[in-house]
Parts: sequence; structure tokens; C-alpha cells
Amino acid sequence: MKLIRAATLTVANLERCIDNYTRYLDYEVVESGAISEELAKSWNAPNSADCRYAVFQPASGADVYLRIIEQPPLPDYKPLRSYGWNAIEICVQDVLKVNERMKDSPFEIIGPPNKIPGLDAIYPMQVKGEDQEIIYFTQINDDLPEYNLPRAESPIDKLFILVAGCSSMERTAKWMEHKCGLSFGRNMRIPYTMLAKAYEKTLDTLYDICTMIHQEDVFLELDQYPDGAISRISHEGMLPPGCAIGTFWHPEIDSLQGPWLKEPRISHGMIYNGKRVGTLIDPDGTLIEIVEE
Repeated sequence: MKLIRAATLTVANLERCIDNYTRYLDYEVVESGAISEELAKSWNAPNSADCRYAVFQPASGADVYLRIIEQPPLPDYKPLRSYGWNAIEICVQDVLKVNERMKDSPFEIIGPPNKIPGLDAIYPMQVKGEDQEIIYFTQINDDLPEYNLPRAESPIDKLFILVAGCSSMERTAKWMEHKCGLSFGRNMRIPYTMLAKAYEKTLDTLYDICTMIHQEDVFLELDQYPDGAISRISHEGMLPPGCAIGTFWHPEIDSLQGPWLKEPRISHGMIYNGKRVGTLIDPDGTLIEIVEE
């Protein structure tokens, strides 16, 4: 089964974000309101209670969502320079057309379309939003030997991978296997334009990355971050800036050992559908929300 459910981003201006995502990504707001006290506590972020939010769905109608939460900005936050969720990856039909669209948008192109050596199945590009959020747009041409990849059903379609920066990729991968019931996919060493620029390295510098899978579904990328990366800063008692939470289905939530930040309990709304939900935290402090399926 497909396990990815949602990614949660924090932004300084919700209205601006709604305008950008509906206008340039063709996303639709399908839910809005204020974060409940109970939900904020489940993330160990009690001061995020009452923050305004919106849930977005892609034009294809896929039931995979983006949740945007408005919080005060952190002026010292730099994307790609700290551990945790650092990017979301969205599948698109034609990456060159998306690139042209982004040229006339508030999204800054930080990685133009570029094929990765040895990975002809994908054709990615990367942008940065006005709230420092990092988005990969990826055209998928074929499946990979180890697993299946989705095909976009609208010009800009659904979230299909979350990307985490790690202090120890190997440690995080083992934690994901043990705590989340996932499997190791494949390990690669590739040139990585965005990380090279973020850490002021030459563009031919190679970086270790790996994928995590469930059956033939790949939905997580773990990146080994170089020296100079730090733990994510945040306002006291609030969610971290940028990509804050990854949300996933799990077919047997009672099989997970935890420890949970709060014991799983029923939550409502588009993302949860009245199912039990709990949050885990990985060795780098990354929030992983699990929804019972």
C-alpha cells in the first residue's frame, strides 16, 4: 500500500502561501481552521495550538495532502543547513514546462532540471518558496528495479517523497526499520547541486543518500548531511520552521513500539479520517506522524 499521507510546512504568512500554491501549483484548499490544543500537544508543540492552517490537495484529486501552518518566522533559519525534514518531492508531468512556469513565479529555482547519472527514470528540479520551503518537482519516466514510482495525473500532482537530512544516515535508516516497520531501499552517491551550494562545495562533490520503502512503495529519502549542519532551531514549544512533520499511514499501528510523544488517539479532518494518530521522533528530532490504516 502507499504509505505517504501528508507533509506539514510552517510559514510566516498563510494568505501569501495559499495564493502561491493555488496559483502556481494548481493546488486547492480543502480544509482550514486553527490547530487544536490536543493536536499541538501530540507533536510536543503546545505553543502551536490556535495557529491558523490550511490543507491543500493537488489538482489530480489524489488523497495526499500538504498542510500549511502559520507561525512566527525565524530570521536565522537557513534551509538545507539543519537536520530533519528538509524538502518535499512532488511528481509532475513535464519538468521543463514546470521550470518555465516557475520562472514567472515567487518560487526561486535553486536547481534547474538536471538528469542524475545512473537514474534515467527520474528528471528532477528544485525550487525554494518565499518561506524558505524546499520543493522538488520530478518527472517520472519509468519504474526502478526495486520499486514502483507514481505517474503524475495533472501537470503538478501529488507529494510522493519526503526528504530528511541526517547527522548519521545509517543510524536513521536503522531507526526507521526498527521503529516504523520500513525497509531499506537503495544507497547511492550522487552529485547534489542544492547541498553543494548550501555548504559552499564544488558542484561535483558527491553526497550519500538512501531510500526507505514499504513493499514496492518508495516514499522517503535520507540524505547524509555534511559537517556544518546543525540541529533545527524553533520557537519555544512550537513546530520547527520549513518542513516540520511527515505524516504516513501504517497498516498495523499497534505493532509499533514507540515511544510515542502522546499515546495514539483518534483525530479528525481530511488527513486523519477519524483514525488513531501518534507521533514519533527520530534521533535527529524529526517528527514522524503515524495514522492508523
